[in-house]
Amino acid sequence: MFNLDNFIAQYVTKRQSSMFYSDIEANRDVLADKIQGKTVLVIGGAGSIGSSFIKALLPFKPATLVIVDYNENALAELTRDLRSTKGMYVPADYITYPMDFASPVFEKMFRVRSGFDIVGNFSAHKHVRSEKDIYSVEALLQNNVLHAKILLDLLSEYPPEEYFCVSTDKAANPVNIMGASKRIMEDVIFSYSDIFPVKTARFANVAFSNGSLPAGFLARLSKQQPLSAPCDVRRYFVSPEESGQICLLSCILGENRAIFFPKLEEAQMGTFDGIARDLLKAHGYEVLECNSDAEAVDMSENLKNGSKEYPVYFSNSDTSGEKAFEEFVTETETADYDRFSSLGVITGKQIPDKENVIKLFDDLNDAFSSETTKDRIVQIIKDYLPNFDHIETGKSLDSKM
Repeated sequence: MFNLDNFIAQYVTKRQSSMFYSDIEANRDVLADKIQGKTVLVIGGAGSIGSSFIKALLPFKPATLVIVDYNENALAELTRDLRSTKGMYVPADYITYPMDFASPVFEKMFRVRSGFDIVGNFSAHKHVRSEKDIYSVEALLQNNVLHAKILLDLLSEYPPEEYFCVSTDKAANPVNIMGASKRIMEDVIFSYSDIFPVKTARFANVAFSNGSLPAGFLARLSKQQPLSAPCDVRRYFVSPEESGQICLLSCILGENRAIFFPKLEEAQMGTFDGIARDLLKAHGYEVLECNSDAEAVDMSENLKNGSKEYPVYFSNSDTSGEKAFEEFVTETETADYDRFSSLGVITGKQIPDKENVIKLFDDLNDAFSSETTKDRIVQIIKDYLPNFDHIETGKSLDSKM
């Protein structure tokens, strides 16, 4: 019987236990002291990383856990999962809210509770796929950047002890608007670091996370549909468990304005076509390589007749914003590799120039208040992030399988 966790450990991360286990154990007493009895708010908590963060946090027994996510079905499943897990601690004051964190009803709830001790924000557009046209770009920037300020202004009235917002490895030398939005998000949250402590983490792809290409492989297998993947893109991967742990360590143990990242070597990068090959083998199939999406779709009809040759189409990436490799630290940043055994920490970040951040917000809001173009938004971002080297091919992932 196929076991996804075992598959990830054997073929994707190639680690039988979490790379962060030693750091969790070494800091268990400190984590317990800072979490036990505290009130916790997790925004975007029903997603892959947010739910993994919750599972890493709960053993340290917070007094309150409020989870906000606009995906009502995912919130229901998260609650069922937590309450069905043997030994899982769930506080008496536990509640989930299907709402938008930038909405008036969220503000009402937040004010009635007079804020929270620990706040983790996992709500984000996380896919390069989110960049398609001006409308998708506006939605991405609203969620990842502009709405973040609404939350931060509210937090300023009830300053938390710890604030964490997840970033991405694509924020280092970004080539797509999603990565640039996360790099800007880092500046936005750091601009509030004189009011309350803020931390973030850049980390790898979470293996088989919701909406990811590997998760799509499983969906295609269940429907006997062909697999498609780039063969020239290399990525770092962490397990779902590891994704929650790195966020927990960053949120609770990080210094103000710290950026955490996993200490992974370049040799540990994997490819999506490699994962697809191993997954098909684990399911008892042989790989049948095709020359196009259309050919792969045609050949998939044979699966209904019991064929054990599974059609795939592996090709070079040709869509906007795709980076051939990933990195965590830029040449202008300083990292501490000694504090943790499995984590590096980017240090020495200063409070960003608030006037520049405000000007960026004004420029974006002005652009979105009338008819604008993707090119104009890219230029506004470039004016703020001079190292933003946008890769534009005119082709979106929505044009492929």
